[in-house]
Amino acid sequence: MTYWLTGLALRAESALQRSGEAARRRADGHGDDGDVPGWVLVTLMTAGLVTALWAVARDRLTEVFDRAVTSVVGP
Repeated sequence: MTYWLTGLALRAESALQRSGEAARRRADGHGDDGDVPGWVLVTLMTAGLVTALWAVARDRLTEVFDRAVTSVVGP
């Protein structure tokens, strides 16, 4: 029983040390490359939504845009 608790404590201590080291690297400006796959996914999903919206409502969006530009610039 003591062996199991000792192993658990050692693993917990190791995990805390690793998280502390990662926090220090982030605070120093090292090791933080950002979430590139996440941003790529957000960009692709946004482009997909815009494309789908444009395919469905192209005529109406063009009309709204033309009317807005005409109201600002004039005929």
